[in-house]
Amino acid sequence: MLSTITSGAVYGMHSHLIQVEVDVSQGLPCFQIVGLPGCEVREARERVKVALKNAGVKLPPMCINVNLSPADLPKSGTMFDLPVAVGIMTALSRIPKEASADTLLLGELSLSGELKPVKGVLPIVREAARCGIRRCILPAGNVWEGALIQEMESIGMDNMEDTIAFLLGKETKHPVVCQNKEVDLEALRRQNMDAENLDFADISGQEGLKRAAEVAAAGFHHLLIIGPPGSGKTMLARRLPTILPPLSLEESLEVSSIYSISGLLQSVASLKTTRPFLNPHHTITGRALAGGGRVPVPGLISLAHRGILFLDELAEFKRETLDILRQPLEDKKVQIARSTGNYIYPADFMLVGAMNPCPCGFYPDRERCHCTPYEIRRYLGRISGPILDRMDICVEAVPMEFHDMAKHATGERSRDIRGRVLMARERQKQRFNGTGIQFNGDMGAAEVEKYCRLGPAETGYMEKMFVKMKLSARAYHRILKVARTIADLADSGEIRKMHLSEAVCYRGMEHKYW
Repeated sequence: MLSTITSGAVYGMHSHLIQVEVDVSQGLPCFQIVGLPGCEVREARERVKVALKNAGVKLPPMCINVNLSPADLPKSGTMFDLPVAVGIMTALSRIPKEASADTLLLGELSLSGELKPVKGVLPIVREAARCGIRRCILPAGNVWEGALIQEMESIGMDNMEDTIAFLLGKETKHPVVCQNKEVDLEALRRQNMDAENLDFADISGQEGLKRAAEVAAAGFHHLLIIGPPGSGKTMLARRLPTILPPLSLEESLEVSSIYSISGLLQSVASLKTTRPFLNPHHTITGRALAGGGRVPVPGLISLAHRGILFLDELAEFKRETLDILRQPLEDKKVQIARSTGNYIYPADFMLVGAMNPCPCGFYPDRERCHCTPYEIRRYLGRISGPILDRMDICVEAVPMEFHDMAKHATGERSRDIRGRVLMARERQKQRFNGTGIQFNGDMGAAEVEKYCRLGPAETGYMEKMFVKMKLSARAYHRILKVARTIADLADSGEIRKMHLSEAVCYRGMEHKYW
């Protein structure tokens, strides 16, 4: 008898529904799986046989053939264990076909029959809901991922025995977990932000640095901070997420899907409701940064999607590692080619870098810095020109003064700065409505030409700056994008010369050190 069970798989960020076709017939006893199965999928034969035995199901000595359709897509992972086991039971007429109709099944089986959590549940359930499926049976550890999709009834099971009883309409020994309620994103967002307990009010002085951070957050611009040790570079970068616009529901599900594929979602509390903040060590490898492997997985730049990738001690990273960022910064995605196909992961992140101006950190203060000109050039030379060209804002963190440290009054709080950022974000939302662009930093050359028009006086000013600073076309466009954000923060519909002057100043530090 033939049975068909609906399951799913993830390829890069794209999810596909997989039909698990099981045929049980008379013949020499065998158990084979076809349809481009990976080694984990082929090993499901042994897991399923032993799990069914320990669940009280004795398989007859028959020929069992399993096909994973479409057969031209490679299959990997352990999520097919449960659908294969249910498919065998259905083909043996021990479970009625209608019991698993229009139902998505995912899960890994242990030899004892216990259902274990698997990766990539959220994007698969989203795809199933889009295709009209309204019920899913998942391991209890993944049930809340299915419940995030409003149209889906998510049912969590602890073991194979309970799953069989549920499909037969019997009472189970352990309660079936069913969740289908709206997730309170705002409550989770407040909970996550309270857990961080970070605020811009903790930063003493550095008003120019705070202003640059506000502009960067409002337009989602890349930011480079240069300054001596202990000047507050890292302290400010860690507080940037507190002034960024919050994730929308669609963005939250998009980012959470990447974390689900990576196996980094542990509970509903780990649902990404605030923008990600990734801070890798400078010894990170290129593959860990961009993603890859035999079966490709997302790297840190994809995990930072819609959030911040903070590279502290930027000049300590290997130059070839930093240069991996060049293409993702332009294309907003990472494409990994393997013999099994091309895997594309999103990488629309805000790059924030912090670095010292020399190996000892105190240049150009020659009373404290004893680095030779060669050592300084060699140190700064680790940052390639193309990477510098992609930084929208380059700002200097000045050494702290005693009167800044001795102040008892706190600085401006994150919520006040975020209020201005949200106002500027609302202007951008209206401007880019229907274009697919969210922030000024996302604009391409055509959009800059359309939305960053200059008057005669502003055009003349930028012509002088273009020649004087020897700007590239990319740098010129980035100055205009930053100026557009500064104008939005000032609630101005037009880009004025004062906005351009501030944006040009944010490129000045680059020329001072390089």
